[in-house]
Amino acid sequence: MSVELLKKSSTFLAHYKGLPVLIGVGMVVLNFVLCLLPAWPVIGWLSEVDLFLHLGVITGLLGVLIGDAL
Repeated sequence: MSVELLKKSSTFLAHYKGLPVLIGVGMVVLNFVLCLLPAWPVIGWLSEVDLFLHLGVITGLLGVLIGDAL
């Protein structure tokens, strides 16, 4: 089961190498938009913690590494 998932995901990422980087950039932009919104309970916490900023940078860096490997 996990071998099939790995094969499918690697062939998908081989065709779309820049997709994880674009997802990472989208998360960074989403974090910027969340910082501009009013401080509602959940949105205020997300903007204070910078959750999408950190996840976006990690996703983008891993996308660069995976894109070079494939």
